[in-house]
Amino acid sequence: MSQSINRSRLFVASCLALITTAMAFAIRAGIMNDLTETLGLSDTEKGWINQMAFLGFPVATIIGGALYNSLGPKKLGYIAFVGHLLGITFTLLSNSFWPLFLSTFLIGFANGMVEAAFNPLVASMYDENKTTMLNRFHVWFPGGIVIGSLIAFALSQVNASWQVKISTMYIPTIIYGFLFFGQRFPEHSGTISMSNAENLRTIFTSPLFWFMMVCMTMTATTELGTQQWVERILGQAGAAPMLVLALVTGLMAVGRYFAGPIVHQLNITGVLLGSAIISAISIYLMSSATGFMVYVYAVLFAVGVCYFWPNMISFVAEYMPKTGALGMSLMGGAGMFGASIFQPLIGYWLDTHRNKALVQGLSKEAAELLAGQATLAKIALIPTILIFAFGFLLFLMRNRQPVRAHT
Repeated sequence: MSQSINRSRLFVASCLALITTAMAFAIRAGIMNDLTETLGLSDTEKGWINQMAFLGFPVATIIGGALYNSLGPKKLGYIAFVGHLLGITFTLLSNSFWPLFLSTFLIGFANGMVEAAFNPLVASMYDENKTTMLNRFHVWFPGGIVIGSLIAFALSQVNASWQVKISTMYIPTIIYGFLFFGQRFPEHSGTISMSNAENLRTIFTSPLFWFMMVCMTMTATTELGTQQWVERILGQAGAAPMLVLALVTGLMAVGRYFAGPIVHQLNITGVLLGSAIISAISIYLMSSATGFMVYVYAVLFAVGVCYFWPNMISFVAEYMPKTGALGMSLMGGAGMFGASIFQPLIGYWLDTHRNKALVQGLSKEAAELLAGQATLAKIALIPTILIFAFGFLLFLMRNRQPVRAHT
């Protein structure tokens, strides 16, 4: 690799781009109540708006993954940068459902371009240590959520508007754009197959890849579907929702940073199975918890979902490298697409359970608590399915070794 390539600077810039993505997620979670109070949006309407953030992501990863071999990470990264600037600005100018609906899609598209550009970039720069470095890169999704959730919490304490909370996303966006500007990027390495035709041929002829795509829709929904609605689900559970989110994602960041030895001891498939078991148990327990016990089960939930996303991506990079950047992008896109499908459904569950409780004569606070707990109980079914899926995967992969690229 050329001496003039500043690998550390490119990695830091990639992490800051991921922080921007995560802050968008956290701050959107932190303005749910604001959108109800200032714009009169229902939970179902907010579910459709949330869906656009998750849906814009897979659209971008499909496009970005397909164009990676021809455009490379630098140009895709600049597309993400412009998308973030425009998406944040248009969101600030929104004052009703449809402008928010469209501007949220644009931010989601920029987030997806970050994934499409920088997952394969990190894998290429650190071919000798892909899984560890991809986990360290993905430290900054939960890390960025910690930053965003604490910002949202602090600004709420001083009654700042939702527009002020959104505007803080400009800071990491401008910094990562500055760090990338004028930098030389590495040439494609042997880690990533250079032919889209070969990528597609491998993808379409691999049942294992499609199996992992389906699993990715469920792992992402388990992690992100729960976190995106934390303010509405836990609002009456006797815990501060944004502090719960900061606690969960802070622990996830630490866990991902030290993922190397854990993955080495258990291997990727063993980690995924353990994650599914812990996630199912923790969400089920949280569905009946109040007060201090919410924080206790939130810690368990953090352990459960911590390794899902980076190790699903790493599985493709390690065992199916011929799927290339397109394969990694499609995997991330599948995760966000799965999470997008559930956004309106989660909003509908909350509205439905709340309305039923109100009809039965419960107070507004009791109805909110019941709605959140009933919704969590339904979400817990998703990681329960994954227990069986990853148990099968562990059996299937028991004698297989990662495929090393020849550079």
